[in-house]
Amino acid sequence: MSRRLIINCDDFGQSAPMNEAIMHLLEEGKVSSATIMAVAPGFEEAADWCARRRQPNVGLHLTMTSEFDALRWSSLTGDPSLHDESGHQYKTVKEFEQGAQTRAVLKEIDAQYRRVKKSSITISHVDNHMGSLYGMETGRSLLPQTLWKTSRWGLPSRFFRYIDAEDPLLGSLTNIERPVALGAALADTLGVPIPDFLLSHPFGVQEGETYDSFKQSIIDKLYKLPDGISETYIHPGIADPWMLANIPHWEKRVWESRLPFDDDFIYAMRDARVELTDYRYVQEHLRRPRVRSAFRLLKALKK
Repeated sequence: MSRRLIINCDDFGQSAPMNEAIMHLLEEGKVSSATIMAVAPGFEEAADWCARRRQPNVGLHLTMTSEFDALRWSSLTGDPSLHDESGHQYKTVKEFEQGAQTRAVLKEIDAQYRRVKKSSITISHVDNHMGSLYGMETGRSLLPQTLWKTSRWGLPSRFFRYIDAEDPLLGSLTNIERPVALGAALADTLGVPIPDFLLSHPFGVQEGETYDSFKQSIIDKLYKLPDGISETYIHPGIADPWMLANIPHWEKRVWESRLPFDDDFIYAMRDARVELTDYRYVQEHLRRPRVRSAFRLLKALKK
């Protein structure tokens, strides 16, 4: 089997330093795609650029949390259950899972989708900021409802089919095999194409970590990449004075912006026979027919 890798830039539209880095990576074809945040302060800048360039590989980054002290935003719908006492979206996934009302979340998902579509962006796929819809903290998952809406939009999802035991995040979680299998089965039932694997790396700078050690860790993963289609995500940003002053672990964002241009990384992709691909390939090759016997049951999730 071939080994294909999607490199997705999360947090497009979060702020100007992130936008500049992601635009450059997309323009140069060094990444597969980006996912845009309809609620974040830099959304209009990112959306205008996408529309002007007719960028084909921009997905919807469903955003229910606002994690940075210096960079807060609110929901589009304004429902009180989607906000903390400051009037912004919750800082943590746990707070969101405990406080958000399901009906309010579904309305917010629709509002974010409509705002991106109205901006003349052809949405390539759907994913979720911080995994807030997947029940990772309290077990309250809104994945079924999210996949239902994704199926109505006719788009692929970032959700994944298998767990790589060596993945530092997913591979370390206990009792995750069954929820993942059920999520993948539901995606198949609804006809939502998904990649085989979702591969992560630590979000922040680890103790003693340097750019070179970070680069080598990613290159090592390329040679161990499982067969099939995998996605990994990065959070690139430029070394902007505002970001350096306000965003934790800004160094990692700068490293992730630099890595796809690095000659060692480019050589390793070629030498490891890893093909850079995108969600158009997932849409064309991994779509499975919807299971019609479950149609009426799952239709209730739309409500």
